[in-house]
Amino acid sequence: MEYDFGLTAQDYAKHRAGFPNEFFDRVFAGGIVKPNASLLDLGTGTGTLARGFAARGCSVIGMDISAQLLEQAKDLSLQQGLGVEFRLGKAEETGLPDEAFDVVSAGQCWHWFDRPRAAQEVKRLLKPSGTVLIAHFDWLPLPGNVVDRTEKLIQTFNPKWYERFGNKNGSYPDWFSDLREAGFEDVTSFSFDMDVPYTAEAWRGRIRASAGVGGSLSVEEVMRFDSELKQLLEGMQQAQAESEARVRFALFVPHCVFVIHARKSKPNN
Repeated sequence: MEYDFGLTAQDYAKHRAGFPNEFFDRVFAGGIVKPNASLLDLGTGTGTLARGFAARGCSVIGMDISAQLLEQAKDLSLQQGLGVEFRLGKAEETGLPDEAFDVVSAGQCWHWFDRPRAAQEVKRLLKPSGTVLIAHFDWLPLPGNVVDRTEKLIQTFNPKWYERFGNKNGSYPDWFSDLREAGFEDVTSFSFDMDVPYTAEAWRGRIRASAGVGGSLSVEEVMRFDSELKQLLEGMQQAQAESEARVRFALFVPHCVFVIHARKSKPNN
């Protein structure tokens, strides 16, 4: 089925906050990205990775196929006082010059690309010894937790999404083959888990901004889904109130940050 995040651009900009500071801390501390790097962020969406790298000193271009998402990205970048350049374009055919970037990143989007073509395009765009960085920041469904129950609700509205994307563990072993087959060297990964706090309202917004809901369902279906998710969360809140004396209902949603990076080889002398 087709997905269009432009349909949910406003929820995407408001409720998908993007990668946590811990991700950037590890990437820079490990020397994977340097503060003065020239960087292209593919599938940039609302620019969460692009803005994060720009705020830490990189010279950044963000590229996406959705004009609606890029408009949100430009607004958010201006609000933060960042000079990110955003361009409409495809990861597989960017139209940018050869060997122009120290780093090419792709956050939460590699699975949307024609992966072999995208890998070859990234290789063309990178300087010798340049770095490709693919990152994900995924919620983790555990039996009975809010993610599991939310995904099961999405399944009733959108079984094709669930078949492809539901009940995942946050790791992407196929990406190793993508990079090795494209000729990249020193393919390396790391991952870590963390809990992300949400209010019930923020979780509903985050789910509306997902591919399985706002990115693929009709407006009427999104409204019905959101109403049912609201009821589900109210039921969880009531159950919590009966078992624990808490003043405010909050969700602590387990997530996994997964990063794979590799190096473009230098030409033989």
